[in-house]
Amino acid sequence: MAEASSPVPPAPSELAAQWHALAEEWARWYARTASEFTGEPLLGSIANLALAPFPPTGPVDVERLAALNEKYRPRWEALWSAAIAAAAAGGLPEQPLPDVASRAPGDRRFAAREWRELPYFALMKQGYLLLGEYLGEAATLAPLPEPDRQRLMFLTKQYVDALAPTNFMATNPDALKRALSTEGASLMRGVANLAEDTRRGRITMSDERAFEVGRNLAVTPGSVVFRNDLIELIQYAPTTARVHRRPLVIVPPCINKYYILDLQPENSLVRWAVGEGHTVFMISWRNIPPELGRLTWDDYIEMGVLCAIAAARQITGSKTVNTLGFCVGGTLLACTLAVLAARSDRSVASVTLLTTMLDFADPGDIGVYVSREMLAARKSALMEGKRMQGSELAGAFASLRANELVWNYVVSNYLKGETPPAFDLLYWNGDSSNLPGPMCAYYLEQMYLDNKLREGGALTMAGASIDLARVTVPAYLVASRDDHIVPWRSAYRSIGLLGGDVNFVLGASGHIAGVVNPPAKNRRNYWTNSLLTDDADDWFARAESHPGSWWPDWGAWLAPHRGALCRAPRASGSARNPVLGPAPGRYVIESSE
Repeated sequence: MAEASSPVPPAPSELAAQWHALAEEWARWYARTASEFTGEPLLGSIANLALAPFPPTGPVDVERLAALNEKYRPRWEALWSAAIAAAAAGGLPEQPLPDVASRAPGDRRFAAREWRELPYFALMKQGYLLLGEYLGEAATLAPLPEPDRQRLMFLTKQYVDALAPTNFMATNPDALKRALSTEGASLMRGVANLAEDTRRGRITMSDERAFEVGRNLAVTPGSVVFRNDLIELIQYAPTTARVHRRPLVIVPPCINKYYILDLQPENSLVRWAVGEGHTVFMISWRNIPPELGRLTWDDYIEMGVLCAIAAARQITGSKTVNTLGFCVGGTLLACTLAVLAARSDRSVASVTLLTTMLDFADPGDIGVYVSREMLAARKSALMEGKRMQGSELAGAFASLRANELVWNYVVSNYLKGETPPAFDLLYWNGDSSNLPGPMCAYYLEQMYLDNKLREGGALTMAGASIDLARVTVPAYLVASRDDHIVPWRSAYRSIGLLGGDVNFVLGASGHIAGVVNPPAKNRRNYWTNSLLTDDADDWFARAESHPGSWWPDWGAWLAPHRGALCRAPRASGSARNPVLGPAPGRYVIESSE
């Protein structure tokens, strides 16, 4: 048998150009595809990375490149030899093919037995995984400034994920078997699914026929007790004979609908808090229509959070409230508390921040989407009132976990013709909201790009010079260990920004599942450590793991701040803020499409 030859690696002088060509060609292809799918360019998508060309590179480190090629050479040779042996044996080798590359933990793309047992698929899988691993390491060698290297590494991963053989009918054994067993019916259903998703402008991730807001989502009983152009405020009905005097005001993220915290009865944080004797008020952000496209960050503070706090105080008669903010809702809440501190207003007694960033020095993967070039290309339109479409943001967040939240559904929906299973969290994930341009531009520029929120006196909001160090109320901070939107170490940095006593808790899982983790299910775990050091990893190394949900720990922390018990009110609202209708209200059912 002829001696197996291995692929010839590119010359060092060619590698930088190939990196650039790979990144920019992929970005421009994605831009065209995404624009055709959604009907307009995507802000925060890979398309916009093409607007910021990579700078010229310096000489490639030849020694590091040679070491990388030498590292991979034996594995390529083993794979090539196996391919030759399989061909010589008529496609049925006597020995199993060698595993020269392994799937990442949690990668379910190659679970079918054909990827192990049939040489054609086994070789394809091994070659793809090995090439992806090589390209990922090669991208780290690019002689680029760190932000550009991170962008290149991200683009390389997107490119590798998109080219997986599982994403194509001819090279997906599961899809081929399904087409044969259904005599082509699965292909017809896949085409119909693709046509419907193209009409929607997004990939369907859950069986949307299974859910309806107000029917089996967002069903905790309550009433809308305040409404303006930006928010509705929901007051939830008590389920205990006595309630605590100090109400709890919740500020959810404005990017999605509020009911992530009130999905179904068994996983509703709202329902659990009401059962603990809290009078809970929830902001329901409006899905911004064109006529409100000029609203600003200050409007979200004044018309949103401050109005909600004032209404909750008036209705309950309490001079102070407890507050909770989630994700960007937490950022808005922290800014509002800084405004109140500047005004010497002590109407807030405590704050809870869930997966919230206040220091944007390391925004994680989402940072690859936010560049000065990207913002410059869109800022003029945003400031003139062009809205940030909810589908743009949803697509950007989904692409951070492309194999799970994009290609998984491309394969199941279109190649296999399946209907996604009913999943409340993913239904909510697809129910996004439009945001006003000036508000988004301010958030991206002042926080993500300039990171001014952490600097005392660097920003003025609602007429006040803000300083997070003046926020001295007790704070309970929750982060999620596997969060791909708010890295937990970035959330941990908030302990050095807030001026009061801080308690930090780390939950297992990701951005949403780490928060929506009800005690009754007894799933996952969380970590605590009362000694808050400057180093997040040092804190974690000394932290104690606890089984189950962090909700009871939060409830115990909040207990001293709840106020005395009193008889539960017989009705919601007040003479000044009468009931305007039942929960979930009008704004939450407005579509962004």
